[in-house]
Amino acid sequence: MSEECTHDCSSCSANCDSREGGIEKARLHVGCSVRKVIAVVSGKGGVGKSLVTSLMAVNAKRKGYKTAVLDADITGPSIPKAFGINVKAAGTEEVIYPCISEGGIPVMSINLLMEDSSDPVIWRGPVIAGAVTQFWSDVLWGEVDYMFVDMPPGTGDVPLTVFQSLPVDGIIVVTSPQSLVSEVVTKAVKMAQLMNIPIYGIIENMSYVECPDCGKHIKIFGDSHVEEIAGEYGLEVLAHLPIMPELAALCDSGKIEECPQEAIPSVDKLFAD
Repeated sequence: MSEECTHDCSSCSANCDSREGGIEKARLHVGCSVRKVIAVVSGKGGVGKSLVTSLMAVNAKRKGYKTAVLDADITGPSIPKAFGINVKAAGTEEVIYPCISEGGIPVMSINLLMEDSSDPVIWRGPVIAGAVTQFWSDVLWGEVDYMFVDMPPGTGDVPLTVFQSLPVDGIIVVTSPQSLVSEVVTKAVKMAQLMNIPIYGIIENMSYVECPDCGKHIKIFGDSHVEEIAGEYGLEVLAHLPIMPELAALCDSGKIEECPQEAIPSVDKLFAD
């Protein structure tokens, strides 16, 4: 970056760290630093993306890293509930303070700013995308080793904004065994490739339920197709997560940080740096 940089990329032809593909990256608040940004995406809703995001953040925290969660799912936020955060975010005219979970994880979500968290967010796409950028730039995150971004489903305005404006180091794609989901996962993978975003791999949720009597794996949604998709694009299947009613109960009660370690997919490649 030039010493005379005005931070106005529209009037500058220099190729610096603030610019990627002609689009200026959003800046963190003064004094903040985020070493690695990992986005958790899905082609459609209801596959457990927020659960995987929460588990990844809890795992990183248990490994001793400074961890944070940015809830980019503006119209369907669920991260605060999973972490049992019931207070509202405070701030000034210049900065927003994230809410801290009981386990010490900073979290920012639209639910933490609304007077009533049950009120719907009826905003158009550009406004929603702008809110996500503000969560990055206007929140006093402090020093963070790993920030996990819980993305909304699909390939619309918010995923595009995150991929273009935030320094995303890589994504995890979450899916479930149904063949229909496989088709929309392909869209998410292709979008990441078009945006030159590295893909760590795919996590399949709700792969099976384990019989409490005999331990047999029962495939509620039929045979998985995730291996075929992964093979087609040269991706790694990071984990096959079972349906665990006790894990769902922890999310509903806001105690995801109390989940047993064996319920968390081991994705050690995230921390190989």
